[in-house]
Amino acid sequence: MAYIETITNEQVAALQAVQFEGEIVVVDTPALLEEACNHLAAQSIIGFDTETRPSFTSGVTNKVALLQLYGGGKCFLIRLNRVQITKSLTDILSNRNILKIGAAVKNDIVGLNKLRHFTAGGFVDLQDKVESYGIKDKSLRKISGIVLGKKVSKAQRLSNWEAKVLTSQQQLYAATDAWVCVEIYNTLLGK
Repeated sequence: MAYIETITNEQVAALQAVQFEGEIVVVDTPALLEEACNHLAAQSIIGFDTETRPSFTSGVTNKVALLQLYGGGKCFLIRLNRVQITKSLTDILSNRNILKIGAAVKNDIVGLNKLRHFTAGGFVDLQDKVESYGIKDKSLRKISGIVLGKKVSKAQRLSNWEAKVLTSQQQLYAATDAWVCVEIYNTLLGK
């Protein structure tokens, strides 16, 4: 399949929106995290993303607050400001046999390593992957527009990911970001 090299913001804005329609599980207790890890460990491909509460102060960065992992029809929103990264979770993040598909994964991995060290394995960065298809745009929003012909909303990107309760809009945004990575990857591979 041939793809266009680049897409304008205006062209993306004109596209139909795509969003995750499966089950979203907010993981904020150790028991829920163990259930999530059991489900995810059985997957061969997982969508991956993180969210961090934005800082509007120069030189100040916050810790990763949310880890989104999609697999097997479910998206787990792991609230890292509520639960610690466990060995079960690092086993998944280190497993080379479970593909973790994301965009700009290097920065996400660095952020997660600040919470608990692990050796990343099996990660596929869509920003690198699309180069071999001649796609020059690197944002997930534009990659989705080019590959899927649909736009991903970024309206919640700068919201508070450390809030006491994640809104339904935040949950949907976060789940969509992890899920759409797998959709893009599978489309690129013709699946």
